[in-house]
Amino acid sequence: MTTALRKQLELRPARPETSFGPFKLLHALPWLVLAAAMRVIAFGGGGVALPATIIAAISVLLAFFATAQRSIEAAGGQSSLSELTMIQQFRLSFSIFWRVTLLMLTACLAAEAIGHQGFGPHLMFGLDGMAFDQFTHPGRFWSAWIAAIVLLMIVRADRDDGKIALFAAIGEFARRGLWLGAAVIVLGIVNVALAYGQEWVRSAIWNFWQTSSATQFIKNLIYFVFIFSFAMLRLWITLTILTLGLRQSYVRAD
Repeated sequence: MTTALRKQLELRPARPETSFGPFKLLHALPWLVLAAAMRVIAFGGGGVALPATIIAAISVLLAFFATAQRSIEAAGGQSSLSELTMIQQFRLSFSIFWRVTLLMLTACLAAEAIGHQGFGPHLMFGLDGMAFDQFTHPGRFWSAWIAAIVLLMIVRADRDDGKIALFAAIGEFARRGLWLGAAVIVLGIVNVALAYGQEWVRSAIWNFWQTSSATQFIKNLIYFVFIFSFAMLRLWITLTILTLGLRQSYVRAD
């Protein structure tokens, strides 16, 4: 392991600090709000569906990017991500977006080619599934792996002055497969559990909508809190599990 890469997640003496768990990640909320709005527009179809889908995916990446910095620091690592301007963060996110999109498209076409009709399109929601719920259990594990690759790309970009390298990130995942692979499996299982929990809460909210005399504003506010609470929770859990797995892979490599 190189000295430059080691600095990303090296162990440091603990320092006293106040932690608010996932609630300190509210900086990701504006991007998640934009992503959710674009997902609704895309669901409506028409000529704006594709642009809305692209904006939604990039917004999820920006939320992931913002959360990754704090997750790395919380794991005892060092990161210069906070020094990037908004324009630099957008360029980095877009560079990751089109590379990962090509990866997901390749996986989708491969799944269709080997006879898994119907499942292939779900692979195109790998980025979306990092914050919002996927449609299938395999898709939830796929999103966990995509999140690991995105994190590795961000860490390598932090080390290599913003250079994005998809295949290098995949190769590094293979080299650190024991710990990162375990982290992806754990994250996939957590994603499945979150899906059941989210569905239970969604049903409870639907029943509330049908029986409550609350104003429409209150009902919409509750649904708003529901959507973005799970999105932020999913992001926080994703980065926490993957960052810890990555740090362990560095430690064990020594």
